[in-house]
Amino acid sequence: MNDGSANTRTAIIGNAGDAANLIDTLKSLNGKANWIWFLALAGLFLDAYSNAALGAGLSPMVKQLNLSPTQVGVLTAMAPAIAIISNPFGGWLAARIGRVKPLLMTKVIFAIGALLTAAGSDFQTVFAGRALVGIAYGIDFAVAMALLAEYTPASLKGRLNFWQGVWYTATTTNLLLTLLFYKFDVGADIWRWSVGSSAAFALALFVLQLLFLVESPTWLAAKGRLRESAANLRRMYGFAVQEGPQETGPAQHLTRQVGLRDAGVLFRKPYLPRTVLSTVISLTQAMQYFAVGWYLPVISLELFGREFEKATLGSMAFNAVGIVGGCLSAYAGRRFGLRVSSMAGYAMVFVALLVMGATFKQLPIGLAALLPALFIFFHSAGPGPNGKSIAALSYRSDIRTLGTGVTGMLGSLGSVAGLYLFPQLQAGIGVGSSLMLLSVVPLVGLFTCMAIKWDPTRAAVNLEEEAIGLQQRTTVSA
Repeated sequence: MNDGSANTRTAIIGNAGDAANLIDTLKSLNGKANWIWFLALAGLFLDAYSNAALGAGLSPMVKQLNLSPTQVGVLTAMAPAIAIISNPFGGWLAARIGRVKPLLMTKVIFAIGALLTAAGSDFQTVFAGRALVGIAYGIDFAVAMALLAEYTPASLKGRLNFWQGVWYTATTTNLLLTLLFYKFDVGADIWRWSVGSSAAFALALFVLQLLFLVESPTWLAAKGRLRESAANLRRMYGFAVQEGPQETGPAQHLTRQVGLRDAGVLFRKPYLPRTVLSTVISLTQAMQYFAVGWYLPVISLELFGREFEKATLGSMAFNAVGIVGGCLSAYAGRRFGLRVSSMAGYAMVFVALLVMGATFKQLPIGLAALLPALFIFFHSAGPGPNGKSIAALSYRSDIRTLGTGVTGMLGSLGSVAGLYLFPQLQAGIGVGSSLMLLSVVPLVGLFTCMAIKWDPTRAAVNLEEEAIGLQQRTTVSA
C-alpha cells in the first residue's frame, strides 16, 4: 500500500484488512461520506420512532379497542419480542447478501406494518401490524449498526454512540407530532395518526437509502469481491484505489458464505469476553430503559396530572434530556472508553432508581421530575448505546452482523422483560416499589463491566488481520 494523504493515495486492496486499514487512515469523513453515514444512521431513527408511536397514544387506543391489560402487555412487548428472532436472522442475512439489501427490505416491512396497525379495528389486526414492525426492527438494528461500524474510521469509533441521541430525537419527534394531531382534534384516533406517520418516514427513507447507500467495502473485500470494494471506496471516500490479486491461504477462508452455524465462534476466544460484555450491557440497559423510559408517559401522568397535553409535554422534556445524554455519549465513549462510561452510567442509574422509588409522589413536582431526568441522562450517556456499539466494533466483518444480531436478540429479551414486567409490578406493588426493585438491573451491568476489561475503542487491533492471524495459528497447531 503506497503512502500519501488519506483521500488521494493510490492503494491496492487484496483482502478485507486492506480495506479496513485504508478507511482507518481517515481522521474525519468528507461531505459525501458523512451524508451516507448519517443516512444509514437514519434507519435507527425509524426504529425508535416506530417503537415510540404506540406508546404516545396508548391510553386512547386501549379505550377505543377495549383492550384487556394482558392484550396491552402483548402489544407493547410485541416488537421487541419478535426482534428476539429477527435480530439474529437479520445478522445471518446480512452476512450472506450484504448490508444494504436487508436495510431496504426492512423499510417496506415497516411501512406495511405501520399501516396495518393504524387501520386496525381489533386486537388481532393491530397484533399482526406490530409483528411486522418487530420483524423490521430486529433486522434493521442489527444490520445498520454493523454497516455504521464498517463505514467508520478507527479514530471515530465513539461516533457510533450517536445512535442513542437519534433514538431520543425520534421519540421526541413522535411525541411532538402526537401533540400536533391532538390540536387537530382527531379524538380517540390520535394513536392511528401517531402510528401511521411512521409509514411515511419508512417510505421516504426507503427512497433515500435506495439512491445513496453504499455497500460496505470491508464486507465486499471479505467476500473476495475486490473490484466492487475498490469501487465503493472510491465512491464513498474518494480514495484512488484498485483491486489486487485475490489472496489465497489463511485469508481465503473468510470469503466463504457464513451461516448460523458460525455463531459458535462468538463464544470462543478471543470473542467470548466481547460477546458476554456486549450482550449483558444490551440486556440490562434495555430492561431498565423499557421498564422506565418507555413508560414515561405513564409516569408523567402520575407526576403532572391526567391531562394529555401536560403528560405528553413532560415526556418530551424527559426525552430532550435523552437527546443531550445520547449525543454526549459519543464524547464520553471517545474520552473515557465505552466500558468505563457504561460503569459510570450504571452507577448513577442505580442511585436514581433507588431514590426515585423511595420518594415517588412524596417530593415536590420539581424535584420529583428531576429524578427521571437524571435517570434518562445517565442511561443515555452511559450504557444505553454501548452494548450495541461494542458488538458492532468487536468482530471481523464476516461475522460482525452475527455478533450484532445475537447482542440485539438478548437486548430484545431485556426489552420484553421491561415492557411486560413493569406493568405487572406496578399493578401488584405500585410504581415506587417497582422502581426500587428494578435498581438491581444496573448493578448487574456495573459488575459485568468491572469484571470484563475489553473495550474496542482502546484496543489497537485490526479485526480483519486478527482473524487471519487466528487462522494461521489454528493451521500451524493442526
